[in-house]
This record gives sequence, structure tokens and C-alpha cells, in this order.
Amino acid sequence: MRLVFRLVLVALGLVAVQPHHARAHGGVSLEDDICVMQVGRFRAHFTGYQPRERASQEFCEDIPEFAPAIIVLDFVDMALRKMPIDFRVVRDVNDIGIYATLEDLGSAEDIEKATIFYREPGVHPRGSLDVSLNFDQPGAYIGILTARDTEASRIYTSVFPFSVGVTNWWEFVRWIVWPLVFGVVIFLGSGMYRKLMGKA
Repeated sequence: MRLVFRLVLVALGLVAVQPHHARAHGGVSLEDDICVMQVGRFRAHFTGYQPRERASQEFCEDIPEFAPAIIVLDFVDMALRKMPIDFRVVRDVNDIGIYATLEDLGSAEDIEKATIFYREPGVHPRGSLDVSLNFDQPGAYIGILTARDTEASRIYTSVFPFSVGVTNWWEFVRWIVWPLVFGVVIFLGSGMYRKLMGKA
């Protein structure tokens, strides 16, 4: 019974962690139901909207519909509100995926060629930057936010991959798969399984 209990705990633990990791890409993570973007040592909140298709529903990174979207970045740390910040969206032309880094994107020329949206550097004293995006095709994209600390001569960058109009089938099937896994674990650890194997 101790073995069964341990296996049950493992299975439940796997179920519990899956949703979190499924929604953590690059520089963005989910903390207490809030999308947090890491910009060097600073933080910002990331929120996506599609008001035409999904009214006021909020998204963390991945944009469900192939349709216009609004991305809002709220700067948590006051220091970010004093820095010139630019924002860029590029196609993931090399299929880098959710673990993309700035180095993976290649040279400045490569990034420029893949760019579909660019907001020039600007200071946002109210702590909010919002952009309206019109995508020309569904697929994988990468956002790049760059903050320049002119006083310290430092540049902070956050790279966050996201998808547009791509169905994440795992979100639909995981609540079927994990209960099945849970049931198999219980069955394999039960006396019933051993009795059946003994009769074979």
C-alpha cells in the first residue's frame, strides 16, 4: 500500500505542475494567475486581448485566434518607467520554439528581416505600453522588449515566444490523459493486478 500511495502522489504531482509549465515561455512566466515578464532584473506584467473575438478575456502569451490582438505591458518596477523602451515582434522563421533567446534570433539584419511590428524607443512614465497587432498568418512569433538604462549604460532585453491562432491540443487532452495515467498507476499497484498476473 505504501508503494501505491507514493505512485498516487507522483501522478497527482505531475497533474499539478503541467498547467504551469505549459504556460511559461521564454521571458514570461505565470505567477499567481498574473503573466510576469522578466526584463533583466526588472519585471513587467504581460496581458493579451482580442476584444473583437474574445471580449475582455485576458491571455498569457499565446493568442488563440488568428485575428487582431492588443498586447499591454505594465511596468512593475519604477525604473522601467524612466527608460527608453522599444518593442518588436518577429516571426519565428527558424522554428526556435518556446525556449528562444536573443542569441538564437541571429544578427540584427536577421531580426530586421523577420520583423512584422516595431515600436520605436519611448519613455512611459505612466508605466504602461500597449500595441495593436494585425497578423498576416497564424503561427509562431517572438516578442522582443528592449529597455535602455542610459545612466548606467546598460541594455535589458526580454524575449518571449508566443503563438497566434494555433490550437494547443494538450490543453484539451491533458485532463483525459492524466486521469488515465492515474488509473493505470492505481491498477498496477493494486492487488487486483497481481491476482490477474498470477492467473495468467
